[in-house]
Amino acid sequence: MKKLNSAFAAHIGSGASSLVNCWRITRVDGVVLGFTDHDKELTFDNCVFLPSFGMDRGEVASKLGAQVDTSEIVGIVNSNAIDENDILLGRYDDAIVETFKVNWKDVENYQLMRRDSVGEITRTDGVFKLELRSSQHGLNINKGRVYQTFCDCVLGDSDCSIDIEQEIYKQIVVVVSILGKQKITVSPLSGFANDWFSFGYGVWNSGQRAGKKDEIVLHKNESSQSIIGFGESIDEWVQVGDEITLYAGCDRAFSTCREKFSNVVNFRGFPHIPGSDFVLRYPKAGADFSGKPLYK
Repeated sequence: MKKLNSAFAAHIGSGASSLVNCWRITRVDGVVLGFTDHDKELTFDNCVFLPSFGMDRGEVASKLGAQVDTSEIVGIVNSNAIDENDILLGRYDDAIVETFKVNWKDVENYQLMRRDSVGEITRTDGVFKLELRSSQHGLNINKGRVYQTFCDCVLGDSDCSIDIEQEIYKQIVVVVSILGKQKITVSPLSGFANDWFSFGYGVWNSGQRAGKKDEIVLHKNESSQSIIGFGESIDEWVQVGDEITLYAGCDRAFSTCREKFSNVVNFRGFPHIPGSDFVLRYPKAGADFSGKPLYK
């Protein structure tokens, strides 16, 4: 049961409530937006909440135990507040949504009701729906290390220790042409071998995707240009001349860690464990049965 602050509880108990709903959305890139179903702008808790006509919150079903509570916010896309392009570009994915009840006659008298994260976002005919997931959703996220053949850290993080800001691991390039939904050509990546940036990522420095990070699945050098392929469609949001910083990739294999990065000491996988097909294996002529390690 939620405990209300004394002033808020007294207002409700008065029988003459003047409460409205307010929502504060904090995106993962740090942008904060405030909305209210009141007809005037409200300011409290260091945030300005703008009137957003047509925005409504659905029913919330509270569940016992560790089940995830879900609800939704429905609203009409407003280019001055929530830009439709930002929704399509995923800038609201995993954003934090705080729901307040506020006395519009005394905005300092408010109560935080819920804190959720944005799940699936759907858009139809200018109307968007944000699925809101309660904090129990965090229990579904894997924590700790994974016992597997491949390394479980991310290239450049504290466990990996590789400094990907070094010139050998990144390169700023410009889009030369767009080959398809997920493929572009960029200025020549001289000095970088084929697939050097495969399994890495690119951060856009300009254009509509500025600030967005995209996974790279293909890097191929040709005579006068280089081809970069991405894991998702980018063609609608990229133009010739847009600038992007490419970061080296790692497929998290032991051999890659050793030969590409000389970082075996920080490898966090278990290359010697038997695979899922171990019970189906059988001796083969010429195989090495000396018991030596698979990797050195």
